[in-house]
Amino acid sequence: MSDPIYIAGVAETPLGKVTDQSEFSMAALASREALDEAGMTLKDVDAVFTNYMGEEGSVQLGEYLGLRPRYAESSDLGGASFEFFVHHAMLAIAAGRCETALIAYASRQRSRKNRKRAVAGDEQSLPMQFEAPFGIHFPIGHYALSAARHMHQYGTTAEQLAAVAVTARQWAQKNPKAWSRDPLTLEEAMASPAICDPLRKVDCCLVTDGGGAVIVTSKARAMDARKKAIRVLGAGESQCQWQVAQCPDLTVTPGAISGREAFAMAGVTPADVDVFEPYDNFTHAVILYLEDLGFCKKGEGGAFVAEGRLAPGGSLPSMTSGGGLSYCHPGALGILLLIEAVRQLRGEAGERQVPDAEIAVAHGTGGLAFSTASTVILARD
Repeated sequence: MSDPIYIAGVAETPLGKVTDQSEFSMAALASREALDEAGMTLKDVDAVFTNYMGEEGSVQLGEYLGLRPRYAESSDLGGASFEFFVHHAMLAIAAGRCETALIAYASRQRSRKNRKRAVAGDEQSLPMQFEAPFGIHFPIGHYALSAARHMHQYGTTAEQLAAVAVTARQWAQKNPKAWSRDPLTLEEAMASPAICDPLRKVDCCLVTDGGGAVIVTSKARAMDARKKAIRVLGAGESQCQWQVAQCPDLTVTPGAISGREAFAMAGVTPADVDVFEPYDNFTHAVILYLEDLGFCKKGEGGAFVAEGRLAPGGSLPSMTSGGGLSYCHPGALGILLLIEAVRQLRGEAGERQVPDAEIAVAHGTGGLAFSTASTVILARD
């Protein structure tokens, strides 16, 4: 990029269980707060990005906020959408198609109790004929296949998966906004009820309401921000299969490509990263991301976590908000990963602050058994 691109403002929507707001009003609250951090108002926004909010996209969100953007996108890459949107906002700003992009999302999946539990209805497409007859549950059945394969192929253990859940909870105990803050020991995690072999309850993310907003803008506009603007060093994206039956390798995610491209653009390596915010919808997923993004070799992720490297005081602090496992998982977690990464780099994460954090990675994924991935590398100037 010839000119640096920055995230100038971030904000969460109301979190947890939200009964007095709509998805649009939640997104509006977060958007106004993020714009205030950036020293802007809605009049300064000329690009809008959102993924699914029920059936709504950028047109409906723009209408609600009173915006007529020059540039808009509402592609749905699931939880990977938001890092993907940062990448596309960078390209649009560099091309002169816009100057200030609003990325926003909100979900009330807990209040509405509308998470799908199995493949059914209009999803009985031609490719699904190979999966639906077996009653595979969505999405846990697909991820359980991946976990089982990694355990079989590399000797990853249930204790190592449980260590991811324990680590997330250790961070959540430092975050007053986290949904689950009760202490969790490895023994308690191992005693958690089985949900879909080999995954236990603690291996699975929360189901909550929530969302957020992120402001991406040019260097010229970012210099007027009320809070420290954070530079976007690099970004990458990739996608693979949608149906798990088409997955070429259940132990490798599209992050192997998105991470490689993001690090190449940023000009840094995994060894330079101070904070890692992975999409922890399932415990074994974090292990795969550590391997695919180059923090450790393939097959070594389980031991990497079990050694305490992701925990408070570890060499690679990760899931520092408590993540999707203990903090919040509103159907699409990726936007909250960006928000936490920015707050860590600003030094405003409170009790969970990672000392002297200068470079952070937010890594989003989505779909069935790792269909999509997007990686963003951020830095404190």
